[in-house]
Amino acid sequence: MNEQTLALIKKNIRNAMENGTFYAKRFAGINVEDIQTEEDFRKLPFTDKGDLREAYPLGLMAVPEEQVVRIHSSSGTTGTPVIIPYTAQDVTDWAIMFERCYRVAGLTPLDRVHITPGYGLWTAGIGFQNGAERLGAMVIPMGPGNTDKQLRMMQDMGSTVLCATSSYALLLAEEITKRGIKDKIKLKKGVIGSERWGEKMRKRIANELGVQLYDIYGLTEIYGPGIAISCDYEDGMHYWDDYLYFEVIDPKTGKNVPDGTLGELVITTLRKQGAPLIRYRTHDLTRILTGPCPCGCPYPRIDSILGRTDDMIKVKGVNIFPAQIEEMLREVKGTSSEYQVMIDHLNGKDIMTVFFETELPQEQRKDLMGAVQAHCKTKIGIQIVPKAVSMGELPRSEKKSTRIYDNRY
Repeated sequence: MNEQTLALIKKNIRNAMENGTFYAKRFAGINVEDIQTEEDFRKLPFTDKGDLREAYPLGLMAVPEEQVVRIHSSSGTTGTPVIIPYTAQDVTDWAIMFERCYRVAGLTPLDRVHITPGYGLWTAGIGFQNGAERLGAMVIPMGPGNTDKQLRMMQDMGSTVLCATSSYALLLAEEITKRGIKDKIKLKKGVIGSERWGEKMRKRIANELGVQLYDIYGLTEIYGPGIAISCDYEDGMHYWDDYLYFEVIDPKTGKNVPDGTLGELVITTLRKQGAPLIRYRTHDLTRILTGPCPCGCPYPRIDSILGRTDDMIKVKGVNIFPAQIEEMLREVKGTSSEYQVMIDHLNGKDIMTVFFETELPQEQRKDLMGAVQAHCKTKIGIQIVPKAVSMGELPRSEKKSTRIYDNRY
């Protein structure tokens, strides 16, 4: 942590404490001037989503109301929503970061950016749009759904960049192949975000669309998508350390871990005015990558998001993350990227059924299921019931796909 970063953090803390946010109570008794080093900063308490929900509706607002030009809300469907106020400068700063993302991905003002994520309270659609407009590219603001219209506009407008969730990008790729219109599609790049995705899924989308893919990261509480992106080398994601301070902690102890060690990402905003956040626990699992990136971008990197601390499920005493299932399937030849897990409790036992897609004919699937079962026992340490299904049989989503259904509770 350099002096400028520390100064911005202290300014943010003062702002949050002096303008009636929950930080006034949270940091009561803390003298901001006593925060002189990174070690001092790490003694500050964390902020969690529960704090943000308790602040509903506008308890996070750290500026006079006349300075707030917009609010956004998290995309979660349960519990009290989280409302994040934005000033005009926040909106501009977000667009600046998003424009950087596009430039890292090699976009230019000559690109035509086809945006499929949702608009409204969700940050996705408008974030993709503001960044593209700041870059000077042509925006095609489709929003989600109506695949027929998406493909028609993609052809007629000559879209060169697809912005989507990985689930919807796969659905579009499959439809393009099914309809035999790949030669009419001019896509060159895909900027994909909002959910984690495995390497098999990445390769399927890239191969079927014939594009280079870029993994974009963000969350509503911290502006939205556009705070980090992968580059051509696909070796982690560059993040903007002049706007955000990243830490990685052990999710159980809360202690900071060394760079290169997997843990939970914690973010502190450096310039956010409407709703500054201090040491916000994202629950996203990643690591800080060290050393320069071959692409030459000077900004630091985190690894691709490997999962979430709250994604973990416990089956037969074994802790399992979705990323482990993806990795296990990736290592078995003949399986595709799409899978679903059903967990049931029958006759006093947990039963975990893993459905996965394959192109293999019926007569070869028994051996494939046996291979998946054996590899899962070796790799994850649990006996599963494998179910091979045909390509396209598992549901596709215009938003985020649900991979794991726990029917035990």
